[in-house]
Amino acid sequence: MPSSSIQIQRIQTNVTNPTVTATATATINHHKQTSTTTIWRVPSSIWIPEDLIHHHTHAVGPHQCSSAVVKSISAPVAAVWSVVRRFDNPQAYKHFLKSCNVILGDGDVGTLREVQVVSGLPAGSSTERLEILDDDRHVMSFSVVGGDHRLNNYRSVTTLHASPNCDKTTVVVESYVVDIPPENTKEETCVFVDTIVRCNLISLKQIAENVSKN
Repeated sequence: MPSSSIQIQRIQTNVTNPTVTATATATINHHKQTSTTTIWRVPSSIWIPEDLIHHHTHAVGPHQCSSAVVKSISAPVAAVWSVVRRFDNPQAYKHFLKSCNVILGDGDVGTLREVQVVSGLPAGSSTERLEILDDDRHVMSFSVVGGDHRLNNYRSVTTLHASPNCDKTTVVVESYVVDIPPENTKEETCVFVDTIVRCNLISLKQIAENVSKN
């Protein structure tokens, strides 16, 4: 497993006392009569083409969190997309996954896959549905619909676009929305997921740049 998995284990074990969390949550819920859904948008500091912005706009419930990770890759969009679009082979660059099995579909929207997670993470498997696969605009999205894990109602959107400042450089933006586990805070959940996504994109960068050179 990559050395970064040690960081993830530390993040996950730094859990707020469940009793304290439950008490605080009960107190907040007692005084709050209504729950609202907020709209999360990618920060303005991250430049995204106008036709892709709506993909990174998420409706976030009161017990959910959302965030985004950005990575610049020194390779053309086509080279990066050739790796990202393989819904049937996410372990090619997601090193926290050890296997993937397509259980329904042929790669089109609606295809279901079951991935097995490497040991050391608080998960065993995840069943995921392909929501978007746009080869023209380079957009991919999937949602988690089952499995043995703690990230419920997880939905991820990944977009690729050419950098406006550097030729042959691709900017990858991956955003997500997910439920906050009862024993964790919003901040802990975002740090944990951000760390996994960031590690995945670092691996994607290495692979895509090698593909581009060959």
